[in-house]
Amino acid sequence: MENLQKFFKNKKVLVTGHTGFKGGWLTQVLLNCGAKVSGIALKPDTIPNLFTALQLKNKVNNYFVDIRNFKKIKEVIKKEKPEIIFHLAAQPLVRQSYEDSLYTFETNILGTANILEAIKETSGVRAGVIITTDKVYKNQETGRPFVEDDALGGYDPYSASKAAAEIVIDSYIKSFFNPKDYNKGYETLIASARAGNVIGGGDWNKERLVTDLVQGVYNNQKIIIRNPEAIRPWQYVLEPLFGYLLLAKKLHEGKREFSGAWNFGSNKQNLLTVREFVELALEILDKGKYLIKRDFSKHEAGILKLNCQKAKKNLNWQQTLNITETLKLTFAWYKSFYNKENMVKITNQQIESFFKNI
Repeated sequence: MENLQKFFKNKKVLVTGHTGFKGGWLTQVLLNCGAKVSGIALKPDTIPNLFTALQLKNKVNNYFVDIRNFKKIKEVIKKEKPEIIFHLAAQPLVRQSYEDSLYTFETNILGTANILEAIKETSGVRAGVIITTDKVYKNQETGRPFVEDDALGGYDPYSASKAAAEIVIDSYIKSFFNPKDYNKGYETLIASARAGNVIGGGDWNKERLVTDLVQGVYNNQKIIIRNPEAIRPWQYVLEPLFGYLLLAKKLHEGKREFSGAWNFGSNKQNLLTVREFVELALEILDKGKYLIKRDFSKHEAGILKLNCQKAKKNLNWQQTLNITETLKLTFAWYKSFYNKENMVKITNQQIESFFKNI
């Protein structure tokens, strides 16, 4: 982590989606590294939320702008002059994408194109890390872990929108930021990062399993699970964020071979069914009960795995925490929050502990 701290110190970094769960954690990590952070996002849409808990409004240059508004996005980038952009702004929920599919497609596809076009039309951005999801692959439910050059696809609108965003990213890389032409008129490299089932403190998005668990336990209600046999690759929030930081550093340094798509997923040991996950969580919490109400009215993948050999070999990145450690950290954060402790301090303690051990 020491190398990353040295690298990001005083760097101008823009995070889109910084009012969200992963964006909030990433922003705090960057601030701890001494980066000069600006953010583009909608205002938080849940109460409580991580953005408020971490008091980020007072620590970064905030622009509450819809990612679909190209003119304003370009104005912010032109004004802030970031060297590095992390694009996390999205409609991130599978089930919500069925309810508001057009908004999902506009936000996730057009929003991504807007960021890339703004990078193209302004100067100074050296590295762009565009965050998509592990759900971008054409999933035949075989159980084989996906590699980066597997076919893209998407059954539900969320997955389809993110797969389409990957096609947009690939087109911009080939057409405008081709590594072969690096240093010939531009010094920008772009990569996409694919991760999913990320958990940690501070996520209050609806229809998220950890959110349901925490609210169920603290409100003394049974947790409803819809698809108990679904297998997911669970990972602690700082795991993929570490990968994003490593990737941004390589791109900024002009390492053209790091342009393109990257998987950041979990180890085999962290592949659990939803039922196994909930039972382990309730064991750690030492309270709570769950109820199965199967609901297959909205399709969600039954099994999803990523092959992360590319990141392990080339970025020296790998998941370090097992699922028990991940859940303990997650619930310790929420416990501190509901006990009205200093959440900036608690969050920084978790960040410092994580990076000390990698």
